[in-house]
Amino acid sequence: MTYDDSNIFARILRGEIPCKKVYEDDFALAFHDIQPRAPVHVLVIPKGPYVCMADFTAQAPESLIAGYFRAVGAVARQLGLEDSGYRLLVNTGGDAHQEVAHLHVHIFGGRKLGPMLAKS
Repeated sequence: MTYDDSNIFARILRGEIPCKKVYEDDFALAFHDIQPRAPVHVLVIPKGPYVCMADFTAQAPESLIAGYFRAVGAVARQLGLEDSGYRLLVNTGGDAHQEVAHLHVHIFGGRKLGPMLAKS
């Protein structure tokens, strides 16, 4: 899959589209999801053109990989989710319903979240 520089997260990173920012450092940007699925629903995106987790872990420099995952943890701490718990979700590809082809981690929390997957 080829990275599309016009995707919404690339445009947010460039400052072309505003977001409700939660956290930012040299490696990642975190912001509230515009369609939250839980009382706390934040997206954390890496600063770089990575389509999905496989692309990111194969192509990104180790410093970005480490910095990105540290940022995910920092956001969860900043949101006060460590004691009550939270869920991380990364959708990759069509079967997983990835809607934006830029790697992003969803952080869900603020209530009991229930089972991970619906029974089919």
